[in-house]
Amino acid sequence: MLDIRHIVKQYSQHRALDDVSLHVPSGSIFGLLGPNGAGKTSLIRIINQITAPDRGEIYFDGELLQPKHIERIGYLPEERGLYKKMKIGEQMLYLAQLKGLSKTDATQRIRTWFEKLQIGSWWDKKVEDLSKGMQQKVQFVATVVHEPDLIILDEPFSGFDPVNAQTIQQEILELNRKGATIIYSTHRMESVEELCDNIALINKSKKVLDGSVHEIRSSYRNQIYTIEFKTPEAAVSSLTASSLFDVIDARQSAEHHEVTIRLKDGNSLNDTLLYLIPQVEIQQIKEVIPSMHDIFIANVTESSTNKFSHYE
Repeated sequence: MLDIRHIVKQYSQHRALDDVSLHVPSGSIFGLLGPNGAGKTSLIRIINQITAPDRGEIYFDGELLQPKHIERIGYLPEERGLYKKMKIGEQMLYLAQLKGLSKTDATQRIRTWFEKLQIGSWWDKKVEDLSKGMQQKVQFVATVVHEPDLIILDEPFSGFDPVNAQTIQQEILELNRKGATIIYSTHRMESVEELCDNIALINKSKKVLDGSVHEIRSSYRNQIYTIEFKTPEAAVSSLTASSLFDVIDARQSAEHHEVTIRLKDGNSLNDTLLYLIPQVEIQQIKEVIPSMHDIFIANVTESSTNKFSHYE
């Protein structure tokens, strides 16, 4: 869907983007991640042709990005852009017609979305009469009402309570199932693993990481496992003496023990299980894989050594 090639953007003495290249696969939900000021919004503005790059090119569906592609893009900016004094229904009609819809089609689609999001009674209200979360719902409708092929969402859950955030998340997933490619820009990691197929991390104007969420998380595996088991008290102390692994955390309740271990170099999980089974009754074993939050923090701080587990 989108090929971003060697983009450079300079603002006076500040370089916002420094040779950034990305590929956004068609039909994917692509997470554009980074801390505040990393360059995410600068890149989004270039994709939307609000500004132009100083160097580099962007290809949209195989064609060099052109003004005609704007109608195929829906953009929900982090800075909300609704007219506060205008009635919501009139404003939605105006924005939908700017995207090429007839008044009849726009009216039908807007009313369908309003009913879906339970805001059907808002047609004659003014934006200034709505809470931040309600305004966000309206702006979301304005973003998707023309059924764009590419939807760009910059911090889409800002201002929502958990119930409305879940509603919008389900609508995003449904739009994606129907074929829309979605760029989800955020510095919050809570929903990245749940929503995104692929991600790119930008920090200090440069791309520092990209790929599928699954492959990135797998690449940060560090041979740490949590094992829950029942055992005679006498067997617990022997676990700490193994040459196969180091115990880095241990917890005990009335019903079971739980240990978190790191395998030593050259040893496998199978070796560990063969060692443990004669001594304990294993109830559960789970690999501890760093979350996207852990990986994000590690990559945007100066030192990433040993930052992938809260057990260290």
